[in-house]
Amino acid sequence: MKTKKQKIIRILIGIGIFLVLLIVLFFAFRNTILDKAIDRIANKMERDYDSKFTVKEASFQGLTGVSMQEITLVPKGQDTLFSIQKMETSVSFWHIITGNVQLGTLHVENGFVQLVKKGDVKNFGKFLKRDASEANLSSEKSEKRDYAELAYNLISKGLNLIPTDMNVKNLAFRLDDNGKKANIKFNELRLADKQLETSIRVQTNTFTQRWKIKGFADPRNKKADIAFTNIDTGAIKMPYFDERFNLKSSFDSIRVNVENIDMSGGELHIDGFSSIKNLTVNHIKIAKKDVVIKDARFDYHLLLGEDFVLVDSSSTVMLNKIKFNPFLEFNTEEDTIYKMKVVIPEMKAQDFITSLPEGLFTNFEGMETEGNFDFNLSFIFNKNKPNDLVFDSKLSKNGFKILKYGEANLSKLNGEFVYRAIENGRAQRGVLVGNANPNYTPLSEISPYLRKSVLTTEDPSFFSHKGFITEAFKQSIIKNIKTKKFSRGGSTISMQLVKNVFLTREKTLSRKLEEILLVYILENNRIVSKERMLEVYFNVIEWGPNVYGIGEASNFYFQKHPSQLNLNECLFLASIVPRPKGFMWKFDDQGNLRDGAVKMQNYLTNLMLRRGVLTADDTIYKSFPVVVSGRARSFIRIKEIDSTAIDSVEISDEFDF
Repeated sequence: MKTKKQKIIRILIGIGIFLVLLIVLFFAFRNTILDKAIDRIANKMERDYDSKFTVKEASFQGLTGVSMQEITLVPKGQDTLFSIQKMETSVSFWHIITGNVQLGTLHVENGFVQLVKKGDVKNFGKFLKRDASEANLSSEKSEKRDYAELAYNLISKGLNLIPTDMNVKNLAFRLDDNGKKANIKFNELRLADKQLETSIRVQTNTFTQRWKIKGFADPRNKKADIAFTNIDTGAIKMPYFDERFNLKSSFDSIRVNVENIDMSGGELHIDGFSSIKNLTVNHIKIAKKDVVIKDARFDYHLLLGEDFVLVDSSSTVMLNKIKFNPFLEFNTEEDTIYKMKVVIPEMKAQDFITSLPEGLFTNFEGMETEGNFDFNLSFIFNKNKPNDLVFDSKLSKNGFKILKYGEANLSKLNGEFVYRAIENGRAQRGVLVGNANPNYTPLSEISPYLRKSVLTTEDPSFFSHKGFITEAFKQSIIKNIKTKKFSRGGSTISMQLVKNVFLTREKTLSRKLEEILLVYILENNRIVSKERMLEVYFNVIEWGPNVYGIGEASNFYFQKHPSQLNLNECLFLASIVPRPKGFMWKFDDQGNLRDGAVKMQNYLTNLMLRRGVLTADDTIYKSFPVVVSGRARSFIRIKEIDSTAIDSVEISDEFDF
């Protein structure tokens, strides 16, 4: 027994001696080892990235400190990627041995990092490329990745590289994208005793500002609470995006809080919040004017597992007075599935109206309501089973009532008003919607064939839905996802009416959101009857170049009153609703319908017969040709058109029946 203990003691002593010798040798030759390490990095930069990495002077300082002078990285034939005059840092020797590298201190003086693009050539481009073997290896690994472990390792390694004691002076980040420039200079950045404070100067081609970042930062315990504010008066402007994307944005302050990052039971929990004050955004695709969000906050609870990433429903989003609970999930356990649920608990309708971002819902500004509502939305998409898409929404009202309309007075549809179409941002001639207009046609005087044809092509369930067709939205989403573009919409006659009468034709996020909300209010508050909506629709929509309303259209094409139109003429008119200015493309140079247009009419007729909208007796005169006798004929005669232009168009491209 004693002999065994003695052997163990001797082994431990031997290991101790070996470690001591190893440490002594390391400290004896550590500068040589450091030089070799720098040489390896330089060789790799030259071999793999055709770049020159140099360090003029490098040495150890004290037990764990490293000092380097004049560090540069220059891609061959390109602008310098980065240059630092002086850098000192310390790394725990024991952490190096265990592989858990942690920076203790970091002091940087006088340097810059710059990203330069000249034409299509980037000085950082070679660092973005990977060879085929690396890409294939990454693809193979991605199928087996553990999202929780991957995220935790990345976060841990990243935070370990943030020193607990940091002092950075005169370090600039420069961006030059073919003359679009931004220079963000850290005059001084200090992190000491877990307190972070910076002084930043931002300069672009269009403005100069001074920013400040201040707060609490504890990288070792994975916690932070940092505020981003402006030293000068006014809002903080975002650099570069205004010149590069014509996107102007600013804010008063941003706060980011990380309260907890914890890995347990194979799951990663990340908790905290972020907030922003007076966010202002201006872009032609968003709205015609500035969009302002005064106060927004996101209290997040993120959860990552082996095969999922989700935002837990205990998270909350505050948008002014609007508060809701989002649930988002990406899951690859069996199939690739995307889930989204949004729950808005019961709230005052007026609080909702006043909380809408300024500039995004101009037609609602000034609206007054009473009562409450709550809302639920559910969305599930299986990438491998796209046709099983789930899209459900439910809005419940409690005493909801509109006391005063905003800019869009929906009740005007019940009386006479002047309609002006908007073309290329300009209001067109006024069209009186009322009996004083000789071309105005009441619904009862419009050929029933035209009513049936247009309803079949544009909105078969118009008289039964509440402004939206859930199934149409589902099919639109499915097709848009498959084609990876907005190739199909789910527009109803209600939506077209609101768009024509109250909105412009601009393709902005603002206009689409306003359209959805206005349609919901119109259809769900008994403001206008369905019959009246359809009557106004027929009398305001465009039927050709400067032709508005069915009264003008009947005369323009056939020199008839709308009540006298036959089936074939109605089928033709229904077919041009999506593209009225291109009606002449349906005819040859003799004034006869092309084969493709005839096939379209036959398809529509058979569809209406199958649905019981038409009877066999209605088609007795179906063989009669469509003869354009009005002013429209002059448009046809001056066109020489390739016959394949229409014949090649698929039915589904023009109509979503």
